[in-house]
Amino acid sequence: MRRLLDHLYTAAGVLAAVFMIGVLVCISLSIGVRQVAVHIPGLDAYAGYCMAAAGFLALAHTFKKGEHIRVTLLLASLPPRARTRLDAFALIVGAVIAANVAWFSCKLVLDSHAYNDISTGEDATALWIPQLSMAIGSVIFFIALLDETICRLRGQSGRNTQETAQHE
Repeated sequence: MRRLLDHLYTAAGVLAAVFMIGVLVCISLSIGVRQVAVHIPGLDAYAGYCMAAAGFLALAHTFKKGEHIRVTLLLASLPPRARTRLDAFALIVGAVIAANVAWFSCKLVLDSHAYNDISTGEDATALWIPQLSMAIGSVIFFIALLDETICRLRGQSGRNTQETAQHE
């Protein structure tokens, strides 16, 4: 199960990188076609969709790599038992918040699909398509938070499992 979850987080990170390249391509193409007085409708919107996809899909990968910003000043000043409890509490609260974001992101995709919502921009894209990356990224982030919470409650760390295994 550990390997499957690690592969899921890595795949989400790789997909986020692909969408970052998509942002680069859209912006570069937009600049290039503007120089030759050509207009491709929706390039700015697609750059935005790619940026949102990259952000949401990268959440779990960056979290599991320990790259999210955490204020550890309070944790460092606590005794080990209180530190563990506060850390577990923070992870539980984070998992609850991530569950809500995932739930409402998935609901948004389903509602957009049901009502045939389209972008108001020049691209007229069916909104459920770019919203899907937000929902998938949110669900994977929730899984990562739940994974980390369970590991911490068991006295383990689920973070950096691949790197930890390589260094040991």
